[in-house]
Amino acid sequence: MKRECNDCLPGDVAAMACPPRSVTQLQFWRRSLQAGFFILFILAPVFDIFRIDVTQAHVVLFGQVWSLGINALMHGETSGPQAVLNIILRGLLPLLLLVIGFGWIAWRYGRLYCGWLCPHFSVVEMINGLMRRASGKPSVWEKHALPETRADGHRLPVQRSYWWLVLLAAMGFAFLWAVALLTYLLPPTEIYANLIHLSLTRNQIIFLSAATTVLTLEFFLARHLFCRFGCAVGVFQSLVWMANKRGMVVGFDRQRAPECATCDSQCEHACPMRLKPRAIKRHMFTCTECGQCIAACEQVQDKVQAGKPPLLQWVQGACALDTSARDFGKRPQIPTNCYRR
Repeated sequence: MKRECNDCLPGDVAAMACPPRSVTQLQFWRRSLQAGFFILFILAPVFDIFRIDVTQAHVVLFGQVWSLGINALMHGETSGPQAVLNIILRGLLPLLLLVIGFGWIAWRYGRLYCGWLCPHFSVVEMINGLMRRASGKPSVWEKHALPETRADGHRLPVQRSYWWLVLLAAMGFAFLWAVALLTYLLPPTEIYANLIHLSLTRNQIIFLSAATTVLTLEFFLARHLFCRFGCAVGVFQSLVWMANKRGMVVGFDRQRAPECATCDSQCEHACPMRLKPRAIKRHMFTCTECGQCIAACEQVQDKVQAGKPPLLQWVQGACALDTSARDFGKRPQIPTNCYRR
């Protein structure tokens, strides 16, 4: 079936006949998706979209109780075979389908969830921006400050007063995350009522205090480290993606490489994971497919020649081999129409 241009995916070679879509426009939609999913993450337990009620030992999904029937088996209300069938149909099968579906997306598109939906990564990007304003560096571990002039030409000078915003953002989002996580485990009405009336139980105070402290330190000091190695969801996506040499990846149009000579590595400065987007795939293990490096490259190219496509573009299929299989002297042959020029 012939696809319409609106159905074309980033980097899809079969979609080259479609009119080019500005990467900076895609960034607007990415930010919108991030904001929407963050709100969903906070409010899902409140509206019983999804939560795990440890007090009742069952899952609530879209307002309905999703139980494996173990309590019913213990009280003699159901038979052994029926309990096993419930565990398979309500527990193992949905989990298997979720892993397969999520794994297929990761196989094709890498850490797409991380860059476009993950509520943690949206906080990472926000604190990166605030910390860059405060110190010139997006992380306290960065060795050198980044240029004050960004890819779009805007100059953002360092202002030490932004450190207060960095601290407030780290602590504020840490507390918000701690409360949200607690509402996934206990009835949200109870948690929010106790917060409003300052009547939290001892265990709730301990949980919120410990979680807020740990998350504040993580957001302030180790947010990139967590994304790289501490997040099981992210590592799973990366491992699956690395196994597919034809999966979507940020590719570098090497035939136009001389045009990079006048750029001060704005693509690297824009990467929230502190990667080098022109590198081979195994050096971009934690790439979140956020496309900020591509947007930065597009803005730089637009200043050189208006409307000129970026040197960095999403590619997949045979076109991805130049990035994923280019290593140890290998120079794979790729189609000639992989990049818009």
